[in-house]
Amino acid sequence: MDPVKFIDQAVEEIRREAKDRRVVMALSGGVDSSVCAALAARAIGDRLEPIYVDTGLMRKGETERIVQVFGNLRLHVVPAADEFFAALKGVVDPEEKRKIIGERFIRIFEREARRTGASALLQGTIYPDRIESEGGIKSHHNVGGMPLEIAFDKVIEPLRDLYKDEVREIAGALGLPPEIQHRMPFPGPGLAVRVIGEVTRERIEVVREANWIVESEIVDQFKPWQCFAALVGLGTGVKGDNRVHGWIVAVRAVNSRDGMTADPIRLPWEVLERVAQRITSEIPAVARVVYDITPKPPATIEYE
Repeated sequence: MDPVKFIDQAVEEIRREAKDRRVVMALSGGVDSSVCAALAARAIGDRLEPIYVDTGLMRKGETERIVQVFGNLRLHVVPAADEFFAALKGVVDPEEKRKIIGERFIRIFEREARRTGASALLQGTIYPDRIESEGGIKSHHNVGGMPLEIAFDKVIEPLRDLYKDEVREIAGALGLPPEIQHRMPFPGPGLAVRVIGEVTRERIEVVREANWIVESEIVDQFKPWQCFAALVGLGTGVKGDNRVHGWIVAVRAVNSRDGMTADPIRLPWEVLERVAQRITSEIPAVARVVYDITPKPPATIEYE
Protein backbone atom coordinates (compact mmCIF):
# COMPACT_ATOMS: atom_id res chain seq x y z
CA MET A 1 0.00 0.00 0.00
CA ASP A 2 1.21 3.48 -0.93
CA PRO A 3 0.13 5.76 1.97
CA VAL A 4 0.20 8.95 -0.10
CA LYS A 5 -1.90 7.37 -2.86
CA PHE A 6 -4.36 6.03 -0.26
CA ILE A 7 -4.72 9.48 1.32
CA ASP A 8 -5.58 11.03 -2.03
CA GLN A 9 -8.11 8.30 -2.78
CA ALA A 10 -9.68 8.46 0.70
CA VAL A 11 -10.04 12.23 0.59
CA GLU A 12 -11.73 11.95 -2.79
CA GLU A 13 -14.00 9.13 -1.52
CA ILE A 14 -15.12 11.16 1.51
CA ARG A 15 -15.75 14.20 -0.69
CA ARG A 16 -17.74 12.10 -3.16
CA GLU A 17 -19.76 10.24 -0.48
CA ALA A 18 -20.46 13.32 1.61
CA LYS A 19 -21.50 15.49 -1.34
CA ASP A 20 -22.83 18.71 0.22
CA ARG A 21 -23.83 17.10 3.54
CA ARG A 22 -22.59 18.02 6.98
CA VAL A 23 -20.91 14.96 8.51
CA VAL A 24 -20.90 13.82 12.13
CA MET A 25 -17.97 11.68 13.19
CA ALA A 26 -17.01 9.85 16.37
CA LEU A 27 -13.57 11.06 17.44
CA SER A 28 -12.26 8.85 20.25
CA GLY A 29 -8.60 9.83 20.05
CA GLY A 30 -7.46 6.43 18.83
CA VAL A 31 -5.43 6.14 15.64
CA ASP A 32 -8.41 4.98 13.51
CA SER A 33 -10.73 7.86 14.34
CA SER A 34 -7.84 10.36 14.32
CA VAL A 35 -6.87 9.34 10.79
CA CYS A 36 -10.53 9.62 9.73
CA ALA A 37 -10.71 13.09 11.23
CA ALA A 38 -7.57 14.24 9.42
CA LEU A 39 -8.80 12.83 6.10
CA ALA A 40 -12.27 14.34 6.50
CA ALA A 41 -10.87 17.74 7.48
CA ARG A 42 -8.96 17.75 4.17
CA ALA A 43 -11.99 16.54 2.24
CA ILE A 44 -14.87 18.63 3.58
CA GLY A 45 -13.37 21.25 5.90
CA ASP A 46 -15.80 22.84 8.34
CA ARG A 47 -18.68 20.62 7.24
CA LEU A 48 -17.11 18.02 9.55
CA GLU A 49 -18.68 17.82 13.04
CA PRO A 50 -16.30 15.80 15.27
CA ILE A 51 -17.95 14.46 18.42
CA TYR A 52 -16.28 12.97 21.48
CA VAL A 53 -18.71 11.03 23.67
CA ASP A 54 -17.62 10.88 27.30
CA THR A 55 -19.25 7.57 28.19
CA GLY A 56 -17.85 7.35 31.71
CA LEU A 57 -16.10 4.19 30.50
CA MET A 58 -12.84 5.78 29.39
CA ARG A 59 -9.30 5.50 30.77
CA LYS A 60 -7.99 7.78 33.48
CA GLY A 61 -7.49 11.32 32.14
CA GLU A 62 -8.73 10.33 28.68
CA THR A 63 -11.34 13.02 28.18
CA GLU A 64 -9.03 15.84 29.25
CA ARG A 65 -6.26 14.59 26.94
CA ILE A 66 -8.58 14.26 23.93
CA VAL A 67 -9.84 17.82 24.39
CA GLN A 68 -6.24 19.06 24.62
CA VAL A 69 -5.08 17.24 21.48
CA PHE A 70 -8.09 17.84 19.23
CA GLY A 71 -9.42 21.22 20.37
CA ASN A 72 -8.33 22.75 17.07
CA LEU A 73 -10.98 20.67 15.24
CA ARG A 74 -13.91 22.35 17.04
CA LEU A 75 -14.36 19.12 18.97
CA HIS A 76 -17.72 18.89 20.73
CA VAL A 77 -17.74 16.84 23.96
CA VAL A 78 -20.98 15.10 24.93
CA PRO A 79 -21.14 14.13 28.65
CA ALA A 80 -23.11 10.87 28.57
CA ALA A 81 -21.94 8.77 31.54
CA ASP A 82 -25.37 8.71 33.19
CA GLU A 83 -26.96 7.54 29.97
CA PHE A 84 -24.51 4.65 29.46
CA PHE A 85 -24.58 3.41 33.06
CA ALA A 86 -28.38 3.47 33.08
CA ALA A 87 -28.53 1.49 29.84
CA LEU A 88 -26.05 -1.11 31.15
CA LYS A 89 -27.71 -1.61 34.53
CA GLY A 90 -28.25 -5.31 35.24
CA VAL A 91 -26.66 -6.46 31.95
CA VAL A 92 -24.06 -9.25 32.19
CA ASP A 93 -23.94 -10.81 28.70
CA PRO A 94 -20.91 -9.50 26.73
CA GLU A 95 -22.71 -9.35 23.39
CA GLU A 96 -25.67 -7.55 24.91
CA LYS A 97 -23.29 -5.01 26.47
CA ARG A 98 -21.68 -4.32 23.11
CA LYS A 99 -25.00 -3.92 21.33
CA ILE A 100 -26.36 -1.60 24.04
CA ILE A 101 -23.25 0.56 23.85
CA GLY A 102 -23.36 0.59 20.05
CA GLU A 103 -26.97 1.71 20.08
CA ARG A 104 -26.30 4.43 22.67
CA PHE A 105 -23.49 5.82 20.50
CA ILE A 106 -25.71 5.93 17.44
CA ARG A 107 -28.60 7.61 19.28
CA ILE A 108 -26.21 10.26 20.60
CA PHE A 109 -24.81 10.84 17.12
CA GLU A 110 -28.36 11.14 15.80
CA ARG A 111 -29.09 13.82 18.40
CA GLU A 112 -25.88 15.61 17.45
CA ALA A 113 -26.82 15.37 13.79
CA ARG A 114 -30.12 17.07 14.49
CA ARG A 115 -28.30 19.78 16.46
CA THR A 116 -25.76 20.44 13.69
CA GLY A 117 -27.83 19.69 10.61
CA ALA A 118 -25.67 16.71 9.64
CA SER A 119 -27.09 13.79 7.67
CA ALA A 120 -24.01 11.55 7.22
CA LEU A 121 -21.94 9.57 9.74
CA LEU A 122 -18.18 9.01 9.37
CA GLN A 123 -16.65 6.04 11.21
CA GLY A 124 -13.15 4.64 11.70
CA THR A 125 -14.17 1.04 11.04
CA ILE A 126 -11.20 -1.08 9.95
CA TYR A 127 -11.03 -4.53 8.35
CA PRO A 128 -10.53 -6.62 11.56
CA ASP A 129 -13.67 -4.97 13.01
CA ARG A 130 -15.64 -6.26 10.07
CA ILE A 131 -14.09 -9.74 10.16
CA GLU A 132 -14.79 -10.25 13.87
CA SER A 133 -18.33 -8.85 13.71
CA GLU A 134 -19.34 -10.68 10.55
CA GLY A 135 -17.62 -13.88 11.71
CA GLY A 136 -19.50 -13.92 15.01
CA ILE A 137 -16.37 -13.55 17.18
CA LYS A 138 -17.73 -10.40 18.80
CA SER A 139 -19.80 -7.40 17.78
CA HIS A 140 -17.84 -4.21 17.37
CA HIS A 141 -19.89 -1.19 18.43
CA ASN A 142 -19.41 0.39 14.99
CA VAL A 143 -20.31 -2.76 13.00
CA GLY A 144 -22.26 -5.63 14.57
CA GLY A 145 -23.18 -3.49 17.56
CA MET A 146 -24.91 -0.87 15.44
CA PRO A 147 -28.73 -0.88 15.45
CA LEU A 148 -30.34 -1.85 12.17
CA GLU A 149 -32.29 1.41 11.83
CA ILE A 150 -30.31 4.63 11.96
CA ALA A 151 -31.28 8.19 11.05
CA PHE A 152 -28.41 8.79 8.62
CA ASP A 153 -28.73 8.62 4.87
CA LYS A 154 -25.02 7.83 4.46
CA VAL A 155 -22.37 6.02 6.54
CA ILE A 156 -18.82 6.70 5.36
CA GLU A 157 -16.00 4.27 6.30
CA PRO A 158 -12.82 5.18 4.43
CA LEU A 159 -10.60 2.76 6.42
CA ARG A 160 -12.86 -0.27 6.09
CA ASP A 161 -10.32 -2.35 4.10
CA LEU A 162 -7.22 -1.53 6.18
CA TYR A 163 -5.48 -3.37 9.00
CA LYS A 164 -4.24 -1.50 12.07
CA ASP A 165 -0.60 -1.43 10.95
CA GLU A 166 -1.67 0.12 7.64
CA VAL A 167 -3.71 2.77 9.47
CA ARG A 168 -0.58 3.64 11.46
CA GLU A 169 1.31 4.13 8.18
CA ILE A 170 -1.40 6.51 7.00
CA ALA A 171 -1.20 8.40 10.31
CA GLY A 172 2.52 8.91 9.77
CA ALA A 173 2.01 10.10 6.21
CA LEU A 174 -0.63 12.55 7.44
CA GLY A 175 1.84 13.97 9.95
CA LEU A 176 -0.17 13.03 13.03
CA PRO A 177 1.79 13.12 16.32
CA PRO A 178 3.66 9.90 17.24
CA GLU A 179 1.51 9.72 20.38
CA ILE A 180 -1.51 9.20 18.13
CA GLN A 181 0.18 7.13 15.43
CA HIS A 182 1.49 4.51 17.86
CA ARG A 183 -1.28 4.64 20.43
CA MET A 184 -2.41 1.32 21.83
CA PRO A 185 -5.82 0.10 20.63
CA PHE A 186 -8.62 0.80 23.07
CA PRO A 187 -12.01 -0.91 22.67
CA GLY A 188 -14.91 1.19 21.44
CA PRO A 189 -17.09 0.06 24.38
CA GLY A 190 -14.31 1.23 26.66
CA LEU A 191 -13.74 -0.25 30.10
CA ALA A 192 -17.17 -1.91 29.99
CA VAL A 193 -15.60 -4.91 28.22
CA ARG A 194 -12.91 -5.10 30.91
CA VAL A 195 -15.47 -5.83 33.62
CA ILE A 196 -16.82 -9.37 33.65
CA GLY A 197 -20.45 -9.15 34.71
CA GLU A 198 -22.55 -6.09 35.40
CA VAL A 199 -20.98 -2.70 34.72
CA THR A 200 -21.27 -0.32 37.68
CA ARG A 201 -19.57 2.96 38.49
CA GLU A 202 -17.68 1.36 41.38
CA ARG A 203 -16.36 -1.48 39.22
CA ILE A 204 -15.35 0.90 36.46
CA GLU A 205 -13.42 3.04 38.96
CA VAL A 206 -11.52 -0.04 40.18
CA VAL A 207 -10.59 -1.21 36.68
CA ARG A 208 -9.75 2.36 35.59
CA GLU A 209 -7.19 2.72 38.38
CA ALA A 210 -5.79 -0.77 37.79
CA ASN A 211 -5.51 -0.09 34.06
CA TRP A 212 -3.63 3.15 34.73
CA ILE A 213 -1.12 1.30 36.91
CA VAL A 214 -0.59 -1.40 34.27
CA GLU A 215 -0.05 1.14 31.50
CA SER A 216 2.31 3.26 33.62
CA GLU A 217 4.49 0.24 34.44
CA ILE A 218 4.53 -1.48 31.04
CA VAL A 219 3.96 0.86 28.08
CA ASP A 220 7.16 2.92 28.01
CA GLN A 221 9.52 0.05 28.77
CA PHE A 222 8.02 -2.80 26.72
CA LYS A 223 6.05 -1.02 23.92
CA PRO A 224 3.26 -3.62 23.78
CA TRP A 225 0.64 -3.76 21.06
CA GLN A 226 -1.83 -3.64 23.95
CA CYS A 227 -1.75 -3.94 27.72
CA PHE A 228 -4.49 -3.46 30.27
CA ALA A 229 -6.20 -4.65 33.44
CA ALA A 230 -9.58 -6.36 33.63
CA LEU A 231 -11.92 -7.12 36.52
CA VAL A 232 -12.62 -10.85 36.25
CA GLY A 233 -14.36 -11.78 39.50
CA LEU A 234 -14.30 -11.82 43.27
CA GLY A 235 -11.87 -13.74 45.49
CA THR A 236 -10.48 -13.87 48.99
CA GLY A 237 -7.27 -12.31 50.25
CA VAL A 238 -5.53 -11.11 53.38
CA LYS A 239 -4.79 -7.46 54.14
CA GLY A 240 -3.12 -6.74 57.47
CA ASP A 241 -4.50 -9.33 59.85
CA ASN A 242 -7.87 -9.48 58.16
CA ARG A 243 -9.30 -11.87 55.63
CA VAL A 244 -10.92 -9.84 52.86
CA HIS A 245 -13.26 -10.51 49.97
CA GLY A 246 -12.17 -8.42 47.00
CA TRP A 247 -11.78 -8.16 43.25
CA ILE A 248 -9.51 -10.31 41.10
CA VAL A 249 -7.70 -8.22 38.51
CA ALA A 250 -6.24 -9.89 35.42
CA VAL A 251 -3.31 -8.19 33.69
CA ARG A 252 -2.80 -8.70 29.97
CA ALA A 253 0.08 -7.58 27.74
CA VAL A 254 0.37 -8.79 24.14
CA ASN A 255 2.16 -8.14 20.90
CA SER A 256 0.46 -8.33 17.52
CA ARG A 257 0.76 -7.04 13.97
CA ASP A 258 -2.86 -6.52 13.04
CA GLY A 259 -4.94 -7.64 16.03
CA MET A 260 -6.09 -10.84 14.34
CA THR A 261 -3.58 -12.91 16.31
CA ALA A 262 -1.61 -11.99 19.43
CA ASP A 263 1.11 -13.41 21.67
CA PRO A 264 1.52 -12.70 25.39
CA ILE A 265 4.63 -10.78 26.39
CA ARG A 266 7.03 -12.59 28.74
CA LEU A 267 7.25 -9.79 31.29
CA PRO A 268 10.07 -10.01 33.86
CA TRP A 269 8.99 -11.43 37.19
CA GLU A 270 10.01 -8.27 39.05
CA VAL A 271 7.73 -6.19 36.80
CA LEU A 272 4.77 -8.48 37.46
CA GLU A 273 5.50 -8.35 41.19
CA ARG A 274 5.58 -4.56 41.14
CA VAL A 275 2.33 -4.34 39.19
CA ALA A 276 0.60 -6.74 41.59
CA GLN A 277 1.95 -4.92 44.64
CA ARG A 278 0.82 -1.53 43.35
CA ILE A 279 -2.66 -2.67 42.36
CA THR A 280 -3.38 -4.45 45.64
CA SER A 281 -1.94 -1.66 47.80
CA GLU A 282 -3.27 1.36 45.88
CA ILE A 283 -6.74 -0.09 45.25
CA PRO A 284 -8.13 -1.43 48.55
CA ALA A 285 -11.01 -3.25 46.82
CA VAL A 286 -8.61 -5.59 44.94
CA ALA A 287 -7.65 -8.88 46.67
CA ARG A 288 -5.42 -10.49 44.05
CA VAL A 289 -3.76 -10.01 40.65
CA VAL A 290 -3.17 -12.63 37.94
CA TYR A 291 -1.26 -12.48 34.63
CA ASP A 292 -2.95 -13.85 31.49
CA ILE A 293 -0.55 -15.78 29.22
CA THR A 294 -3.14 -17.02 26.70
CA PRO A 295 -2.43 -16.21 23.02
CA LYS A 296 -5.05 -15.23 20.43
CA PRO A 297 -6.38 -17.69 19.40
CA PRO A 298 -7.78 -19.41 21.43
CA ALA A 299 -8.44 -16.28 23.52
CA THR A 300 -9.44 -12.86 22.27
CA ILE A 301 -7.25 -9.94 23.32
CA GLU A 302 -10.01 -8.30 25.35
CA TYR A 303 -12.09 -10.26 27.87
CA GLU A 304 -15.50 -9.54 26.39
